[in-house]
Amino acid sequence: MTSVLIADDHALQRLGFRMLLETQDDMAVAGEAGGGAEAVRLAAELRPDVVLMDVRMPGLDGIEATRRIAASGGRTRVLILTTFDLDEYAFAGLRAGASGFLVKDAMPDELLAGIRAVASGEAVVAPALTRRLIERYAHLLPAGGEPAAAGPDPRLAVLTDREREVLRAVALGWTNGEIAERMHLAESTVKTHVGRILGKTGARDRVQAVIFAYDTRLVRPG
Repeated sequence: MTSVLIADDHALQRLGFRMLLETQDDMAVAGEAGGGAEAVRLAAELRPDVVLMDVRMPGLDGIEATRRIAASGGRTRVLILTTFDLDEYAFAGLRAGASGFLVKDAMPDELLAGIRAVASGEAVVAPALTRRLIERYAHLLPAGGEPAAAGPDPRLAVLTDREREVLRAVALGWTNGEIAERMHLAESTVKTHVGRILGKTGARDRVQAVIFAYDTRLVRPG
């Protein structure tokens, strides 16, 4: 049973989400929050599997609330709800530790699938959209200066050459199937590599791994 905390400052929106979730045999509403501070408090208290987090809330906004929930080290994952497909807040939400984002007017089946995916550890951002999102908001990445001439970021040292190659492909928006085909690997092998990359880099999911790739300049926008 997947427990969900609904964090949205609009009571009618929360009611709509609750009614939808309550039609599902495998989901339960853990609670509701009308603001970011309340969402952080309830996430710590109730330990839901997923928080549906609106980014625009009074007081503590959804981005900072997401950051605090992710930083707590608990198992709760955050699914950001945005107004537009490439809302300026979506990238900040992913950087803060969210496991994905959906538009608030997503179809019910899409929202439910997103919650299930996030609860199971997947990231809810299509590979191609991941690349578009990060490239569009690449200016928000920390400047960090240019790497030394010899160059790789020392954080990449934990990865093997093959893992860096796979991570670069993931950051470019390739699916596991595309990586397998282009690198002449079995798809199961690609999944193993991705799993090891997540473990070694401390990334919560595929989206966080992509952000790591851009942060370390393994991949550059454009």
